[in-house]
Amino acid sequence: MSAYNAASDVHHPQKGHRLEDIPAHDPFVLTDTQQQLYYLYTGGSPKWNGMDRYGVLLYRSTDLTEWEGPYTVFAIPDGVWAHPQHGAWAPEVHEYEGRYYLFVTLHNNERPLTGEPVHGYSKHWRGMVMAVSDSPEGPFELIHRDRPVLPETMMTLDGTLYRDPSGAPWMVYCHEWIQTIDGTIEAVRLTEDLSAVVGEPIHLFGASSAPWIREAAAASSSTMEAAAVQQEREIPVYVSDGCQLYRTSGDELIMLWSSYEGDSYVQTMARSLTGELAGPWEQLEPLIREDSGHGMLFRTLEGSWMLILHRSFQMPDSRCFLYEMEDTGDHFRVKR
Repeated sequence: MSAYNAASDVHHPQKGHRLEDIPAHDPFVLTDTQQQLYYLYTGGSPKWNGMDRYGVLLYRSTDLTEWEGPYTVFAIPDGVWAHPQHGAWAPEVHEYEGRYYLFVTLHNNERPLTGEPVHGYSKHWRGMVMAVSDSPEGPFELIHRDRPVLPETMMTLDGTLYRDPSGAPWMVYCHEWIQTIDGTIEAVRLTEDLSAVVGEPIHLFGASSAPWIREAAAASSSTMEAAAVQQEREIPVYVSDGCQLYRTSGDELIMLWSSYEGDSYVQTMARSLTGELAGPWEQLEPLIREDSGHGMLFRTLEGSWMLILHRSFQMPDSRCFLYEMEDTGDHFRVKR
């Protein structure tokens, strides 16, 4: 029996899928006002989608209710630094200067990095790449085949495109907790054509800066009983995932991001106290718990705000969920 269902089979794209049918992780929606379409991007794999290598899938919809797909818009090619069988995480597509840029996290587990495993997770090459196309439907071609945007030894992931008030492009990304212990969110300036970085990355904040994460970590430590468990968890770790940036109607700069509260994935957000990317950033209360996260905001064709995220964390059970959002002027909140 196939490991993938009709809504995830790349060999037989169909119409009429609903979000509850589509196994998806780290969803990203691009609204195309010219074509009056929504494009939903998510990672694709041999196990769940019948592909011969990892890549990026596309679904499209006119109403956010019925979806057509999946279509393969990117597949990891041979002869690049990343391994075609080791994953493609958190794809997102941004229109920039008339072209479409795919940001996605790739891996090479066969290229280990120095350092002991952390909570059982070993260190290996992982990094953000960009690919480009003239169409949101691809195909997307890597800008650089021999390297990620930042050195593969940095273990960067979940990169997103941000343009500051001057129009300068930045990649905002997460620096993996496996390497940093306290997972961080950082940013690096890009050249105008997005082909290279400018200067050194800047630190925005660490995941532990969220008070509710520290409280959950303290509660977890206080309830441990077995010495073996205590030894395994003696180094508290803090996960940073899925950063996305938005401006409110009141010109506040808001970042959506995700982490864990105990064993449950959480969608949360932060706000820049200066309205600038460099911050400093204050942590706001989580938006949604319920093992939900890696969400992003988008505007509907009618102009209203929506949040899409996935729940639960584990594939193939993970599904996309939509929430109507309100822009309060100084943050975003869930309406329903």
